Amino acid sequence: MNKMKAAVVGYGNIGHYALQALEAAPDFEVAGIVRRKGDENKPTELAPYKVVKDIRELGKVDVAILATPTRSVETYAKEFLALGINTVDSFDIHTQVPALRSELDKVAKEHGAVSIISAGWDPGSDSVVRTLLQAIAPKGITYTNFGPGMSMGHTVAVKAVPGVKAALSMTIPVGTGIHRRMVYVELEEGADFSKVAADIKADPYFVNDETHVVQVPCVDDLLDMGHGVNLTRKGVSGRTQNQLFEFNMHINNPALTGQVLVCVARAAMRQQPGCYTMIEVPVVDLLPGERDEWIAHLV
Repeated sequence: MNKMKAAVVGYGNIGHYALQALEAAPDFEVAGIVRRKGDENKPTELAPYKVVKDIRELGKVDVAILATPTRSVETYAKEFLALGINTVDSFDIHTQVPALRSELDKVAKEHGAVSIISAGWDPGSDSVVRTLLQAIAPKGITYTNFGPGMSMGHTVAVKAVPGVKAALSMTIPVGTGIHRRMVYVELEEGADFSKVAADIKADPYFVNDETHVVQVPCVDDLLDMGHGVNLTRKGVSGRTQNQLFEFNMHINNPALTGQVLVCVARAAMRQQPGCYTMIEVPVVDLLPGERDEWIAHLV
C-alpha cells in the first residue's frame, strides 16, 4: 500500500490527538509536524518525527491537518493550497463557514488541491447527522444541545483576550439548543477584570449566548477535556407526524476532533479540486480501504 503523507500543523491539544490518530491509521504516514517553534523544546513523543517551522522543509506532503486556532485557519489553508497541498481543518465559527468555503474554493481549484473545512465534531460529524435527519424528516425542528463540557474554540478565543493568562470556557446546555457559557479566567498581573469580561462577552464566539465570566486563581484546577452532545429532531416523514430521532455522545473533545480530522484527510485525497464541508463528502470516503468491502460490511 502506498501510504498518504500527512503533516500536522500546530501541536496543541488537537495536534497531539491528530498525531495519535495518524499513527493508528493503516493508510497514513506522518510526514512531520509544523510548529511555530520548530524543533525548539521538542516534546519527547515527537522524537521519531521531523519537526519544522515551514512545511516545505518536509518534502512531499499530500495533506496538511490544520490543528491551529480557528482564526488562523484561512491564512494557513491558503498558503498550503497554493503549494498544491490538500488541507483539512476544524474551523468552528458556524456563521462564517459559507464565506470561508467560498474563499478557499477559489484557491483550491486554482492550484488543483482539495480543502475540507469545519471537519471537527460540530461543525463536522454532527453536521452529517443533522443532514441525514433533515432528509428523513423534511419538516420539523432540530435541537443541538452541547455539553456540559469544555469548548476548545471558545477557550482559545478567551486566551487571546488581552490580560488573560489562562482560561477555560465551559458550555452548559439549557435546552432546546440554547446554551450558557461559563468562562473561567486567570488574569495577568495588573489586568482589569471588568474590561476582560466585557471583551469576552463582545467576542463573536460569545455574543449570542448567555455568558458568565468568573475570575479564578488557577484554571488548571478546573480543566476537563470531556464534552458531549444531544441532538434531537422531531418532524414529519411524508404526512406522518411525530417522528422522533435522538443522537447522543459523551467524548474526549480533542481526541474526537483529531480522529475526525484524520478521517477527513483521507477523504480529501478522493475528491476533485475545490473546497468542501463534511456534508458534501461521501461518508464511505472517510474509511480506509475499498468501497466494495465497506458496502458489503455496513449495508
